[in-house]
Amino acid sequence: MTASTAIPAFPARDYAFAPWVDARNLIGGQWVDAVDPQATLDVINPRYGRAMATVTLSGAADVDAAVKAANSALPAWRALPIRERAQVMFRLRDLMRRDRDALSWLLSHENGKVFSQAAAEVDKAIECVEFGCSLPNLAAGTQLEVSRGVTCELRYEPVGIVACVTPFNFPIMVPLWTLPQALVGGNAVILKPSEQTPLSMVALGELLREAGLPDGIFNVVNGGRAAVEALCDHPGIQAFSFVGSTRVARMVYGRACATGKRALCLGGAKNHLIVVPDADPQVTIDNIVASFTGCSGQRCMAAANLVAVGNVESIIEGVKQQAAALVAGKDHGAINSAASVDRIRGYIDAAEAGGATVAVDGRRSAAPDAAGTEGYWLGATVLDHVRPDMPAAREEIFGTVLSIIRVDTLEQALEIENANPYGNASCIYTTSGEVARRVMGRVEAGMCGVNVGVPVPREPFGFGGWNDSKFGVGNITGWDGFRFFTRGRKVTTKWALQQDWNWMA
Repeated sequence: MTASTAIPAFPARDYAFAPWVDARNLIGGQWVDAVDPQATLDVINPRYGRAMATVTLSGAADVDAAVKAANSALPAWRALPIRERAQVMFRLRDLMRRDRDALSWLLSHENGKVFSQAAAEVDKAIECVEFGCSLPNLAAGTQLEVSRGVTCELRYEPVGIVACVTPFNFPIMVPLWTLPQALVGGNAVILKPSEQTPLSMVALGELLREAGLPDGIFNVVNGGRAAVEALCDHPGIQAFSFVGSTRVARMVYGRACATGKRALCLGGAKNHLIVVPDADPQVTIDNIVASFTGCSGQRCMAAANLVAVGNVESIIEGVKQQAAALVAGKDHGAINSAASVDRIRGYIDAAEAGGATVAVDGRRSAAPDAAGTEGYWLGATVLDHVRPDMPAAREEIFGTVLSIIRVDTLEQALEIENANPYGNASCIYTTSGEVARRVMGRVEAGMCGVNVGVPVPREPFGFGGWNDSKFGVGNITGWDGFRFFTRGRKVTTKWALQQDWNWMA
């Protein structure tokens, strides 16, 4: 392995194209080349469709090197009191606030988000770190005298070495869904970022080193399928978390569990927004458009289907008008790849051929400041009169596309929502408490909103859906996340010697 020198700061402070350093593995506190290289890929700036760096995909030997580094560092780290481990999170929070703009511009360049939405991701990531700062207070174990002279105590112990596999769409927030809980819980982490967006973990790795995290406690292994399979299979890894597509989440969950690991794998989504006639028009219109176009629709919490109940024509028209006025590159960013653009356009083309109306057509949209049409662009698109059996209504599109399904009754809307195999998020737009109560008690979704189209739980509440949107027990963030990365040790103690006996004595 060849170790690296210091990583220079990302230079860009606007959308002008800027190259940066190549993504390497972080093993034992050093940026090193892969010892088991599988391939080398370009890291593309989606706004321009040009490579800003490269990443070498690693294999099983690199995963093993990371496990060995973690094993060497783990005993001293887990022996620290939890309050001392949490001090790293306090320092990381301050460093991320210091570098907020730099991190946001890096996100914008490697992911394609507009700056405002990249900055919102960084802010949410900082909030996740702040939750990690609070864990010493939340994780205080309980103790109770259960019999005369006998006490029972609960302690939270680390599971050991944990692996986290994260997606391209939130390159810094999703890793920080899990890292604070895993690290403050006393574990060592091996993180595999998306090979499409590995650069944010270069920046975060540098910040964690600056924050004083011991070498070997946070390791980064870049890669694709071979690296993920090696993380699932390695006997030295005790827990595995994954965020990505349902197809892959199901496979890696089974593979990781087969080796005795605890696993929690989040998959895809097909979220339904239900609108009834008493909904507040402006709140609903603004919220729907923000939900399906924010982050270019490349988020598992984005609106996908708008189920219109009865006469809500004025709201539908408002959504169409507002969506048509959005400018790609200004109001939302680029799509992550050319292949994704082709796939999303395919859903639009198929819906149109099947009888749906393309009320707002973003297929020929391009950002005005991109170099010609080299970038990966798709404008806001609204499909009306979509049937529930169409692929656009059933399958995850992951783009700036909203499908409108019209029904006569709320019961029909609930049947459509609950027939979908996913169970990530659902929302009802209404001013009626009774309608909200009925929908919130019936929808098959783990995260639900009333007049909130992106109902992401804020810490300490956990993130996680139901059905085909999640494999495993519990949520990946918040208190559930801490419990996932720790084991409960129960200690029963007796010091006072009693003359009389019972079953507990």
